[in-house]
Amino acid sequence: MVNCIVFLRYQINAALVTIRDLFQKYLKNLNYFKLLTGSVCVSAHLYVKLMCAFLHIFYVSVHAYLKVDATEQCPERILGNERRQTCPKKCQQDKDCGNKRQCLCDGQCGLSCVAPGRTCPWPLPPGKNLDLALLSPSPSFSTLLEVRCKPGFTMRNGLDSTIRRCQGDRQWSGDEPVCTGLAAEPVLVPEVSCSLPDDDDLLSVQGNATVGSTIQYQCAPGSVLIGDSENICHENQMWQYPHPICRRVVCPPPKEVERGHLVAVQRTEYENFLLDGPNQVTCLPNGTWSAEPACWARCPVPAQCSRVIVGGVKRWPYDLTDGVVAHGENVTFFCKHPEKLCSFTATEVCVDGQLKQPSCYLDPTWLQFKLFPHRLVSEIDPCDPADLQ
Repeated sequence: MVNCIVFLRYQINAALVTIRDLFQKYLKNLNYFKLLTGSVCVSAHLYVKLMCAFLHIFYVSVHAYLKVDATEQCPERILGNERRQTCPKKCQQDKDCGNKRQCLCDGQCGLSCVAPGRTCPWPLPPGKNLDLALLSPSPSFSTLLEVRCKPGFTMRNGLDSTIRRCQGDRQWSGDEPVCTGLAAEPVLVPEVSCSLPDDDDLLSVQGNATVGSTIQYQCAPGSVLIGDSENICHENQMWQYPHPICRRVVCPPPKEVERGHLVAVQRTEYENFLLDGPNQVTCLPNGTWSAEPACWARCPVPAQCSRVIVGGVKRWPYDLTDGVVAHGENVTFFCKHPEKLCSFTATEVCVDGQLKQPSCYLDPTWLQFKLFPHRLVSEIDPCDPADLQ
């Protein structure tokens, strides 16, 4: 505010001086008056006298107003914001100062005894990335200096210009301005990408569709991918391959299994039958079912009164579950040597419900089983290998 008032005062003062000089020159040429020293005008013509009086009163009034207003607006002496060595002597009015000094507002120094004729350094050394402009004819006290950054540069506070004032200590106010380049704003390059396939409940895409990226295709369960499973987006925004499609796969109803029944897509065997193969079948992408199982019948063991070997264990037939063995199971029978009191073994395999009795095997009678259990063929000592040759 004080700087603005000082600047305005300087401009009005200069204008008044110019008006006075022109008016005096005009009056001299007409020889209507003679000019006394100072600002007092004397003229023989009443009109000229009135004009001189008006100009004098206006000139004095404006000076008085500006001085009083500047005094009222001048802050108390507060240092710290302006770059300076010292502040001149503090004052309240001109009489507090010497003959060559006036009590003027000196920025943060407040009202100070200042020599108005003093000047600040000018011209200043050319600054980097900035322009300097003096807003008054001379760099005298309270003269304003405009510092403006060149296009593309700003000061630390983000502004591109500032005003400095010639202080009473003959220094320019404020720090030395520094203009730095604006941070280059990132250029937003539109993201270039390839078009994705139309919405499809069966086809899903994983990955980024931007140029240079790779995506993967997947089909929902129950459908098969027709085409390439991967694709690359080229710079011309075209995919390397056409988008694939997903086709639903439908298998015909699975065939019934002989001696078995179907539960959804699981198969179970009837009682006394063995399920040979997986109990589940899968509809394959080619529209066919995976390998179907078969149901094989269990075999009853054709021995009642003699032990047999099943799964490496010597057991009575009635100890077997339901007296049967599974399809493919080996059953070892005990046979009596035709000439000696010893036994040897013969093995048969259960095949789809059929377990043949070895030709050498003779099942003991019920009486033999009850009366002479220790003489049963499965309980006597085994024959010596030499006896079997």
